[in-house]
Amino acid sequence: MFFNSIAFLLFLPTVFIIYWFLVNRNIKAQNIILLIASYFFYGWWDYRFLILIALSTGLDYVIGLKLQGETVKSKRKHLLVISLVFNLGMLGFFKYYNFFIESWIDAWELLGVKMHASTMQIILPVGISFYTFQTLSYTIDVYRKKLSPTKNFINFATFVAFFPQLVAGPIERATNLLPQFSVKRIFNLERAKSGIHLIIWGLFKKVVIADSCATYVNTIFDNYEELNTLTLIIGAVYFAFQIYGDFSGYSDIAIGTARLFGFELMQNFNYPYFSRDVAEFWRRWHISLSTWFRDYLYIPLGGSRTSKTKQIRNVFIIFLVSGFWHGANWTFIIWGTLHALFFIPLLMRKKNRKHINQVSEHGILPSFREFINMLFTFTLVTLAWVFFRADSIAVAYNYIKRLVSNLSFNIEYLSIENYSIEMLLLIGIFMLLEWFHKHNEHPFLGKLKWLKIIGIILMILTFGVYSNHQEFIYFQF
Repeated sequence: MFFNSIAFLLFLPTVFIIYWFLVNRNIKAQNIILLIASYFFYGWWDYRFLILIALSTGLDYVIGLKLQGETVKSKRKHLLVISLVFNLGMLGFFKYYNFFIESWIDAWELLGVKMHASTMQIILPVGISFYTFQTLSYTIDVYRKKLSPTKNFINFATFVAFFPQLVAGPIERATNLLPQFSVKRIFNLERAKSGIHLIIWGLFKKVVIADSCATYVNTIFDNYEELNTLTLIIGAVYFAFQIYGDFSGYSDIAIGTARLFGFELMQNFNYPYFSRDVAEFWRRWHISLSTWFRDYLYIPLGGSRTSKTKQIRNVFIIFLVSGFWHGANWTFIIWGTLHALFFIPLLMRKKNRKHINQVSEHGILPSFREFINMLFTFTLVTLAWVFFRADSIAVAYNYIKRLVSNLSFNIEYLSIENYSIEMLLLIGIFMLLEWFHKHNEHPFLGKLKWLKIIGIILMILTFGVYSNHQEFIYFQF
């Protein structure tokens, strides 16, 4: 079920009414309603994959309880290993089985050995990377004794399957979200309003910015061999805004929807395209994933409290794993490698923690230096996005090669595609709204609040893309 669908438009108020008006006096009943709604929401795609969530939930619930009662260190490790092997094994099979088989065959063919192996048509369960990492955070934190395991199975099952963020995050920690299912929720009108504002803003990002950009991106990437430098630059820049509008839009809708039911999810994006270096970009982009890797992989590897050689090793591991997490394609691994290469010079010069404050705190506009740093960082990030978007390494390489070799700046697609000027204006409006509200959660705060809300709704109705229904990009991960 998509957030930008008629089905969800009917689903959300139905659950909301039952939750707040029929069972609002009973926490357990509210959690049961949320659990049923979450399984219905996920089963809307393919009910067969509900068994995977149920198995992961049941296993980690039992392991959590056993970890609490086990004092022998070796046995505690064995319990943790069981959870890791099952969850990562399930993720690996559905997401990476064919990739490894095909890569194995390709490797032998490079040596002149012909191999034949059949691959299965495995359907990737929606959101498996997200809920797998979420439930793993529970068992790891229980193992580390940072969290006491819950004995309430309904609460735990609802935490794992909570529908607002089930399929594309934010990846919640058990330490943050799980306790909220044990606390009585009282309807708060101001919180509900802020949730609705986030949903509206997220829809604007998705159906106006991301889906409109997708029209151009798909056409340009499909025909890149025939296009000039200007058009290829536009294609790359439009994809940067497509993926940002798509993913941050989903996160805003998820956070806003959770808020309607009395829950607070973590912030997942913090205006990343205003970053002044790549290190700052990763503190602002997909925060729930980057902090997950930091806490459960980077720090256990030694983090920054080790030699420079090991720090570089750790950075490469983090970015390679991050790339591989995104998909079973070498393009994602190259994407992660590029970000590691962008990050390493900052680490070596001890500049990776330089920009931790909000950009342009003492003025309306950024300084010239800040602007150049933001432009340079955006250029690096956009260059890497070409590999993320391309179907293969060869396509990405040829795209970039033609971009720098076919130095022609004649306007091609901008003059013949419908709404081309409107697209540029919409992106400009979007960035201005973000810039002047970069200290806020969304633009619907401060002066002219209702004027901005009405304006955004009108743009959603006028410029929103509803034909050729676009699913959220991160559903594939």
